[in-house]
Amino acid sequence: QVQLVESGGGLVQPGGSLRLSCAASGSIFSFAFVGWYRQAPGKQRELVASITRGGVTTYADSVKGRFAISRDSTKNTVYLQMNSLKREDTAVYYCNAPPMTIWGQGTQVTVSS
Repeated sequence: QVQLVESGGGLVQPGGSLRLSCAASGSIFSFAFVGWYRQAPGKQRELVASITRGGVTTYADSVKGRFAISRDSTKNTVYLQMNSLKREDTAVYYCNAPPMTIWGQGTQVTVSS
């Protein structure tokens, strides 16, 4: 089974940017759908952005216009570029893809002055 590992999180000031990486142990095209999710303390996990095998992208309303999902097939990696970050973006970010049901450790994003 293909393994997905998240990285790239950290501490950033409001208005700043981060790029998260989701590296696959195999081809990212093994999946018809890859999504970036996030979960903040006391909140449910939510889908932030997704990309299909065909390259079609979707975004949650809360991040539309600020985040962009992309992929690099040569590196088997899906990225989440996060711009104009807000305090409410603070969360642990995960990548996952159906039919996988096991979640990794994620990467922490903290937006604070």
